[in-house]
Amino acid sequence: MEQNQVPISCLIVGNYCHDVLKKDDVVLAESLGGAASFISAVLDGLSVPSTVISKVGTDFSYSVTHPPLLIPSAQTTLFHAHFSSQIRRHDRLLKRIHACDPITPSDLPISRFHFGLAVGVAGEITPETLEKMLDKCDVVFVDVQSLIRVFDPIDGTVGLVPLKDSGFYHLLPRIGFLKASADEAPYVDVEDARKKCCVLVTNGKEGCTVYGTDGEQGIAPFPTVQVDPTGAGDSFLGGFVGGLANGLAVPEAALLGNFFGSLTVGEMGLPQFDSRLLQAVKDEVEKKRLQFVGSHERQNGKLIFMKPLDHEEFLTALTAAKPKAAMGLTQERQTESPSSPMVVELHNHQTCNGQPNSFPISVCEEPIKSSDCAL
Repeated sequence: MEQNQVPISCLIVGNYCHDVLKKDDVVLAESLGGAASFISAVLDGLSVPSTVISKVGTDFSYSVTHPPLLIPSAQTTLFHAHFSSQIRRHDRLLKRIHACDPITPSDLPISRFHFGLAVGVAGEITPETLEKMLDKCDVVFVDVQSLIRVFDPIDGTVGLVPLKDSGFYHLLPRIGFLKASADEAPYVDVEDARKKCCVLVTNGKEGCTVYGTDGEQGIAPFPTVQVDPTGAGDSFLGGFVGGLANGLAVPEAALLGNFFGSLTVGEMGLPQFDSRLLQAVKDEVEKKRLQFVGSHERQNGKLIFMKPLDHEEFLTALTAAKPKAAMGLTQERQTESPSSPMVVELHNHQTCNGQPNSFPISVCEEPIKSSDCAL
């Protein structure tokens, strides 16, 4: 950002929740969850100002950087994620055990924001609330799971409905960016949605694809050893928004999203980002931002959709930052508090050799088709 430019402000709307991760019915971890927690952790790490509107019940036991709204008569949203050693894919059976109250338009702040993120996980965002966000935010980013998730009335198993049947479809032309996983994309009808807004489809170890009205671009992944796919798409969106807030072009921001998604799947539950890694990333982002200073497009506040000529250099720089920052990680965590203050409890159940149990799944949570077509 320019020296005298006001920092980009972000409004994050979505409830915190409590995640219980199980493998073959054995509890592996319990941690703070919800898209808002993963996204705010990334934005905090990138020093992007944000306000979180989230509701919890009296059973909420986490100390968080962005305090939620306490609902005395409700319980905090609870999810159980079931994995099986018999499944050699990224599949999981997700169940909503109970949900906190919805977020209403009156819960939103009076002030305006540059960016708004609608990132509900348990049906807490209503069409009226999203419409209010569209009125008070310059650009709104929506995780499609906020719009198309449905829940079995008996056991809470999470299902999906087509976006056109969700009650949100009429708002699509006002949305800036719609993010979907590869599993969710068939319910979106990407070819239709891309005519109305920019669509981001994440595809795990394949990276992600940015779909615009005039073309599409494949953005490279960052290979990693997957431990837990929970929150990978959320961290991707946090990195993407953080990149745009720091003045990056859309392809560069998507690359940053892939980077944070890869970090998240390498840990159980909410990630604790290494402070040296974050500084290395911010240094690289600042270098990229300075390259845009003075450009006609950036001066007029326009988002740049075409890949810069040095896109591959940014990929190489982020790839190099990851192992460098990871060196000495264990020692650092013994001497300083984690850079992500959102985590209060995280129970890693270990095997007899002292190594954390890993889920039998492939790298990352979501998709990216490769394409060199410029937007």
